[in-house]
Amino acid sequence: MSAPIPGLEHAKHMGELRRGAQRWDVFVETQPDAELHAVRGRVHFVNGAGRRVTSWIFLEASESDVQERFGEFSAVELWHFVEALRD
Repeated sequence: MSAPIPGLEHAKHMGELRRGAQRWDVFVETQPDAELHAVRGRVHFVNGAGRRVTSWIFLEASESDVQERFGEFSAVELWHFVEALRD
């Protein structure tokens, strides 16, 4: 299921991350890289008006490959990203 983030037409809603009262919607944004003939990807964590974003951490052959690689992260690893990206 896709839920758009304003200004990011290539972001796919990948699920929700919850811990106690904290809740983050998790999106993967993809962007084609014509020079490398690949697709870059980064993760957005959205909580109300707040947003935390990783750098471009994926470089794969296709958008579906980026999403598959994202699926290799555990919830614990995603929480590590959220905590490392504090405002």
